[in-house]
Amino acid sequence: MDQHPTPTPPPTGYATNGDVRLAYDDLGGSGGEPLLLVMGSAVTRFWWPAGFVDELIDRGFHVVAFDNRDSGQSTHFPAAPARPVSALFRREIPAYTGEDVADDAVAVLDAVGWDSAHLFGHSNGGLRAQRIALRHPGRVRSLAVSAAVSSDAGRWKLLRSIRFGFVAKMARLRFPETREGDLAMGLAVSRALASPGYPFDEAEALSRIERDATSSVRDPNTMGRQLGAHWSGPALGAIRVPTVVLHGDSDQLLRISAARDLAAAIPGARLVITPGVGHDIPGPMWPVYADEIRANADRANRPRAG
Repeated sequence: MDQHPTPTPPPTGYATNGDVRLAYDDLGGSGGEPLLLVMGSAVTRFWWPAGFVDELIDRGFHVVAFDNRDSGQSTHFPAAPARPVSALFRREIPAYTGEDVADDAVAVLDAVGWDSAHLFGHSNGGLRAQRIALRHPGRVRSLAVSAAVSSDAGRWKLLRSIRFGFVAKMARLRFPETREGDLAMGLAVSRALASPGYPFDEAEALSRIERDATSSVRDPNTMGRQLGAHWSGPALGAIRVPTVVLHGDSDQLLRISAARDLAAAIPGARLVITPGVGHDIPGPMWPVYADEIRANADRANRPRAG
């Protein structure tokens, strides 16, 4: 592996939410229906596979992705002890709230010039997408999530949904704090989350990992702050936009029960369990996921009865 830093591409632009700057990229498809991609904890906008984005563009979407606060080229918060697992259950005041994070996405929509958009969120980005739809219902046309927990899940539901043996395994990963170590750690995380039913595409994974100037998964406190963003907003029953919940039956991090709980909580939500898929979206499944997102968006475009 190359030990020299790879220049991180500059963002298309920055959105602002108060003192927070959010780096975003226009990934293409101008003139199509607006689709905002919401990534999970610790990783950056560069972790969206280019081939998957191409599938979305081919289905008529104009695609934008952004770095969540505390990741990538967006504003980072002061270091503070906030381990990922304990952050899910602690009662202390967080570094920021779930409402703050939902407002970040709307700031990106404003910066791009979109009055509303379809949403697709993966992993903890799926949780964020739920909360964007709840806090800003007028800005969301449809909601698609994959490999996500329910925003309604309390601590006991979370305990039953998360595979803590896998979390402990990830916490034991150790690599040198060098460029080569950063790449090796990102690759190890990608491999651990990869779908058991499909070959792991190391070259594709590296093409994403190498775009980050530093490891986006090395600091557990960053992930802890993101996971610990408390939510005080509405329950999922308030969502009225078409929703599809995608979940791999071989997800290493979240049990299928998490997806079932999520789909059951949102009126009219469609649940799609994908065979052989882990906590990622493997290349052979890019067209399948893109088709589901397109079909869900088309539901939003149909005239309402009455």
